[in-house]
Amino acid sequence: MPALVGAAMLLLLLLLRGSITLAAAASSVNIALPGCKSKCGDVDIPYPFGTTPVCYRPGFMVTCNETHSPPKLFLDNGASPGPGPEVVEISLANSTVRVGSWVSHFVAGNTSHVQLAFSRGSPFVLSAKANSLVIMGCGFRVLLHIVDGWTYGSCASFCPINNSTGEPFLPDVVCNGIGCCQPSIPIGLRSCRIELSSLDGAGRCPTAPSPSPAPAPAFNASVHMVEQEWWSDGSHVYGLQQYFMDLLSYPDMSPFFVPAIAAWGLGELSCEEAARRPDFGCRSKNSVCLNSTNGAEGYVCRCSDGYQGNPYMTNGCQGGRGRLAAGIIFSIGVGSGIIILLLVLAVAFAIKKVKDQKAKRMKEYFFKQNRGLLLQQLVDTDIAERMIFSLEELETATNKFDEARILGGGGHGTVYKGILSDQHVVAIKKSKTVIKREIDEFINEVAILSQINHRNVVKLFGCCLETEVPLLIYEFISNGTLYAHLHTDGPQSLSWKDRLRIAFEVASSLAYLHSAALISIIHRDIKTSNILLDDRLTAKVSDFGASRGIAIDQSGVTTAIQGTYGYLDPEYYYTGRLTEKSDVYSFGVMLVELLTRKKPTGYVPSEGVSLVAHFMLLLNQDRLSEILTRFTGFPGGWGRSQGSSGNRSNVLGDEGGRQADHAVRGNETPGAAEFGEHREGRPRNGRSSG
Repeated sequence: MPALVGAAMLLLLLLLRGSITLAAAASSVNIALPGCKSKCGDVDIPYPFGTTPVCYRPGFMVTCNETHSPPKLFLDNGASPGPGPEVVEISLANSTVRVGSWVSHFVAGNTSHVQLAFSRGSPFVLSAKANSLVIMGCGFRVLLHIVDGWTYGSCASFCPINNSTGEPFLPDVVCNGIGCCQPSIPIGLRSCRIELSSLDGAGRCPTAPSPSPAPAPAFNASVHMVEQEWWSDGSHVYGLQQYFMDLLSYPDMSPFFVPAIAAWGLGELSCEEAARRPDFGCRSKNSVCLNSTNGAEGYVCRCSDGYQGNPYMTNGCQGGRGRLAAGIIFSIGVGSGIIILLLVLAVAFAIKKVKDQKAKRMKEYFFKQNRGLLLQQLVDTDIAERMIFSLEELETATNKFDEARILGGGGHGTVYKGILSDQHVVAIKKSKTVIKREIDEFINEVAILSQINHRNVVKLFGCCLETEVPLLIYEFISNGTLYAHLHTDGPQSLSWKDRLRIAFEVASSLAYLHSAALISIIHRDIKTSNILLDDRLTAKVSDFGASRGIAIDQSGVTTAIQGTYGYLDPEYYYTGRLTEKSDVYSFGVMLVELLTRKKPTGYVPSEGVSLVAHFMLLLNQDRLSEILTRFTGFPGGWGRSQGSSGNRSNVLGDEGGRQADHAVRGNETPGAAEFGEHREGRPRNGRSSG
């Protein structure tokens, strides 16, 4: 399901991207004439602006300087040689250009003149609504002269009382005449002349009449045409103040960027007059003409309501069907993506719900089926109820049956290490195959082990009936199998005393199974890989999947052959008659393996017979020393004991060899209980230090 949702999300993103692309294509408008440059760095160049004569309307030439990174756009200034101010933004909707103010001069002396100008006939004027003329410094008077020497406005900047030297005083954002003043700007201002003259006494506010005029000191001032919105930001003002102070010490510093707004219009005629001329600027049929109200002469063009684009170009204003189509395309793309995503999520949710319901029904079905089979074999129903675990609990205990938790496996299943919610460590057996025989064997193992309580038999804690083949939960035996200890390539981990004790412990468990339990239980698969060892090397008989219960008053039962090749009782194999002596034969083979460390299925002597036959041959010929393992620490080794000749008298050779001999002699095979009679030399329980 996560993959399905991920695919749906990817499809949604692709649809959104496609719809946005199509919508942009449907609503896109060319802002420049064909073949003309439409962008310089980050600034768009819409017509009537352009960089070459065929691309711009007269008076709207701009220059793209690509030596900068990114390239910069500059406005042509006919009033002075060289490029004009840098263009930051061109707005067709407002008929304005945002430029970097080039009027930022340091003035020193008694009287100075600074010229601000667009050339006569230029379509640009300095916007009186959007700009402020700011003169920073103190101790001077400002006169603003417009064309033909007319004085339009004035202001004065005084120094504070404690400033007697005429040093510059930095104002706050509010320019109120102390260290800064702002003369009014006339509407339609193209050029002006600013006259600054010193105030007597540095322009200080007098507290008493002065007996004689003070000399007119020099003053310092900085003149800026600045955008009002920019000036209202205190951080910008602070930066400008610092620049002014630095300028006193470093007059050749690079200009400080101060934005200003220049408004523009087309020609000098009104809309009504211009519409009759062939060079009328409103070229789009979906545009309207408006007489300029921003101070510039002439008129401006706007796209009609419901349209957008460039009204100065043929078919430049688009909307209506174009905008509607773009909106429809975008809406269809987004809507389709959302619908597909919802459908996918709904399908995924439905699939998950169906799977969950199916899994729940299967759990209930298996639970009822397996519980019925289990109760058929268990006399005490309370035992069955107490031993039941949920599948969810076992999945949590094994991290969903992670392969890293596998302890081992056999013919009847895989064993996992699990940690229950109470932090109890257990071994969990899970079937490898799902066949009727496996189900019967697992149910059989639960039924058998629930009736067994012996220290040398692995303890069954419970089972899970919610799977087709039940899961079994055992006590965790930490030290591996007897098989692994016997056939390791490293140093021997079992002393001769440990081996003899293990043999007696297995014999004791078999004697219990055969005679001491409520029914006689035949294991049918005794072998070293089914003998587990705990941390004290105590033997634990495990894997009762093939076990069979026989009534106490019966000597045996005829059944299908089960067991492991090499350990299988020949009489049982040929007749199908299962008795307790079948386990004893397997125990005898295990005992031979315990004494010799030879594998029953892999050992091929020179005589070409089996390990058991070869062992019996050497035993009868008094040649056991040729096959028996030499145990470190055994007194006297494997040779004859002192003071004897012709007798098999070493401890393991005498005791183990004799018992193994009896165990594998067919009709002479004793019962498991008879091994309890041979206790001479048996070590006490617990691991030997030898």
